Amino acid sequence: MAAAAVRGIGGGLGRGLRELRIHLCQRSPGSRGVRDFIEQHYVTLKKANPDFPILIRECSGVQPKLWARYEFGKEKSVPLNNLTVDEVAKALENIVKSKV
Repeated sequence: MAAAAVRGIGGGLGRGLRELRIHLCQRSPGSRGVRDFIEQHYVTLKKANPDFPILIRECSGVQPKLWARYEFGKEKSVPLNNLTVDEVAKALENIVKSKV
């Protein structure tokens, strides 16, 4: 399911969306799904959107969260704590399709 969500996004990043940031902890169990998502799907997503900024921020003890920055500096965040790889992909798909 996560692979299908990533393929569904494809090269569609950038329409109104300016940047994606993923915050996660390197070791915490709550960030496991996010770490697995990055290991399995980041390369595919980045290859489909080579000029789009997708930032990965690791910090010990931080709660995993997905941040999206839209036009005019508007931002939206989604908590990713204890989510599976598929749930992280769905959260990414939702934030890409949403408008602020």
